[in-house]
Amino acid sequence: MVQITTPEEAIQNNEYKTALIELLYQLADDDFILSFRGSEWLGLAPHIEEDIAYASINQATMGHAVMYYELLEALGEGLADELAHGRKGSERKNAILLELMNGSGSYLENPSYDWAFTVVRHYFYDVYKKLKLESLKQSSYLPLAQAATKIKMEQFYHILHWRVWFNQLVQSGGEAKTRMQAAIQKVWDEFAGVLSYGTHSLDFSKYNLIEEEQLFKEKWEAEMKQIFEQNDLVYPGFPNAKKGDGRSGEHTKDLDQALAVLSEVYNLDPQAAW
Repeated sequence: MVQITTPEEAIQNNEYKTALIELLYQLADDDFILSFRGSEWLGLAPHIEEDIAYASINQATMGHAVMYYELLEALGEGLADELAHGRKGSERKNAILLELMNGSGSYLENPSYDWAFTVVRHYFYDVYKKLKLESLKQSSYLPLAQAATKIKMEQFYHILHWRVWFNQLVQSGGEAKTRMQAAIQKVWDEFAGVLSYGTHSLDFSKYNLIEEEQLFKEKWEAEMKQIFEQNDLVYPGFPNAKKGDGRSGEHTKDLDQALAVLSEVYNLDPQAAW
C-alpha cells in the first residue's frame, strides 16, 4: 500500500485527490450535522446530568468535523469555516438520517423532541463510526489515518453512553419500549444512506483510503445483529434509504432549516474570525 503523507503528494494524483476529498466531505458533513441536531437538546435533555454529558459529546463530535474540514482546507478546498458554514444544502454529503429533526417544533418554539429517536440514531451511528474509524486508521492518506486514531480514543465513551440508554429503554416495558421500537424502525428506514460510500466507492478501496464498501457493511451488520440479539429484538434485515441519497446531494427541508440556523452568525460577516 502506497502511503500518502502530505497534501502535496495527494494533489499530484487527480483521481486519488478526488476520491479523498469526497470521503472527507462525507466524514465531515456527517459529524457536523449530527452534532448540531444533538446541540438542540441543550436544556431539554431528560435530566441535568444527561444535559451536561450530551453537550460534551456534541462538542467532541463537532471537533471531529472540524478536523476533517481542516484536512480539506489543506487540500485546497477553501477555509474550514467556509466549508462548514458557507456551502449550500445541495453541496452537502451527509446522510439524510443525520439531518432529520429531533421531533416537532423548534428549539425556541414548542420543542417536542423524541428522545427515543435520538438515542437510537446516535447509538447506531456511533457503532458505525467506531468501525469506520478502525478502517480509516489504516488509510493510505496518513493525515486521515492520524486523525482517525485521535478521534477513536473518544469514540469508546460515546458508544458506552448511548449503549446504556439504548439497553435500559429497549428492555423496559410500556411506553418506553413502544417508543424505542418505533424509533428503531424510523432509523432503520434511512440507515442504508449512512452506510453508503456514494459514487466514488470503488476509488475509495482502489486507493486504500478505506476498506471496500461491501466488506464494511458486512462488519457493521454483524455487530448490529449482536446488539439486536442481546436485547431480544428481531433483526429487521438490511436497512433502507427511503428519503434519497445524501451522498449525492439529495436532502430534505430539514437540512435547509439546520443550515439556516448554523450559518446565521457566520453569514453576518464571512470574513470575520469567529
